[in-house]
Amino acid sequence: MQPAPRSDDLETAEGFAAYHKTIAGSRYSDEQFRDYFHPIDPEEFRGRSVAELGCGHGSWLWHWANVGPSRLSGCDLAETIETIPGKLTALPPERLHLERGDLTSADMGPHDLAYCIGVLHHLQDPEKGFAALLRHTKPGGRFHAWVYAWEGNGFVRAVVEPMRRLGALLPFWVTQWVFAALIALPLFVYSRLVRAVEGASPSAARALPAGEYVLSHARRDLGFFRFLAIDFLVARHTVFLDRPTLERWLRDPAVAPDSVYLQHHRGNAWRFGGRRVAGGGPAER
Repeated sequence: MQPAPRSDDLETAEGFAAYHKTIAGSRYSDEQFRDYFHPIDPEEFRGRSVAELGCGHGSWLWHWANVGPSRLSGCDLAETIETIPGKLTALPPERLHLERGDLTSADMGPHDLAYCIGVLHHLQDPEKGFAALLRHTKPGGRFHAWVYAWEGNGFVRAVVEPMRRLGALLPFWVTQWVFAALIALPLFVYSRLVRAVEGASPSAARALPAGEYVLSHARRDLGFFRFLAIDFLVARHTVFLDRPTLERWLRDPAVAPDSVYLQHHRGNAWRFGGRRVAGGGPAER
């Protein structure tokens, strides 16, 4: 086992690892995989190089392995990265490159696609993580990210976030069995109610509080909602990123202006990305 790297984000990574050790394969369906990565078409990267910054237990790598990239790279601080090769049976071992370390200082080389899903908002310095995302993107290549939004998360910031901060001070089993249940069960029941409303009026269902969000998971079981709750609660550090911040990031000289997209996803997150300029350009901060 590789020794734990030194990093300001190590405590958060280890918090996730405690739960990720219990997960096999991917917790996300193929439909969710394509939704989180929209507007990117995974098939465009068959036979090309793909890198994930902050790969955790390998849920997204599992889907990309099934796409069939020429090289699949992943970096994470937590020891769970060492369990990933056994999950990616669809990919020849020589195509897989995993590195245990801090994604903000990692150097896995440039790739045709570099992505970071649900991690930048847990870093002590999210902007440094974005710079690393650009650094791992080839000139002319694409980058993609997903983060918690400031916009649309007022209830989460006011009610759930204090639970997360308290849970960070308590044993993991309290988060896993008490706080997670207090969030997962009501959210699961609410998702069924919203789905019932959708049957009568899809627009009315989407207009309900967190309607878009719960509809995106409404066909999943209670276990998945518990996974979502724990995934949020175990983080030792979380920030919510607003549109002006991401717009500023995307004005980086390394980003081709005509390639940029910034989409408010499911009413509570941002999905964004673009292409790195063909001539390279600065991506260090």
